Amino acid sequence: MNQEAFKNTVFVLKDKLYRFANRFLEHQEDAYDLVQEVMLKLWEKRNQLDQLENIEAFAMQMVRNMAYNKIDKQGRHAKYLKQLPPDIEVEKYPALTKELILKMIDTLPEKQRYVMYLRDIEECEISDIAAIAGLEENAVRVNLSRARSTVRLNLTKVFDYEKRRIG
Repeated sequence: MNQEAFKNTVFVLKDKLYRFANRFLEHQEDAYDLVQEVMLKLWEKRNQLDQLENIEAFAMQMVRNMAYNKIDKQGRHAKYLKQLPPDIEVEKYPALTKELILKMIDTLPEKQRYVMYLRDIEECEISDIAAIAGLEENAVRVNLSRARSTVRLNLTKVFDYEKRRIG
């Protein structure tokens, strides 16, 4: 793969990879650095990329694996404790529904969170998600359905509460 082909097939994914990495990592700079590392590794493997069925899925998998490695180095427990905003108890009902939904997605079990993020935020196809996550398409659909049901149920509870409070 030459430089132009790499630029047109792999480098165009950098923004999507950054957003994906940013969901895992605590700091935006870490996500940016991780994507730079992934791009460098992909460039080094550019001659083998033509053999891949889905370069995007491969790149997303690299980001996920490298992010998990980085998190493991920092210590998962410490990372999640630091990630919680100090005013989480005060701010129970964010003004924007999108923020609320993103917070609800973050509380889902790992597979459900991962699948819902890829499908509903990044708008990946089910087959791509299956390749990225290493799951069967049926498992992706089941996890997505469960995640959406949980978020829907929680949103309904919040909106019902707000409706009672206002009325």
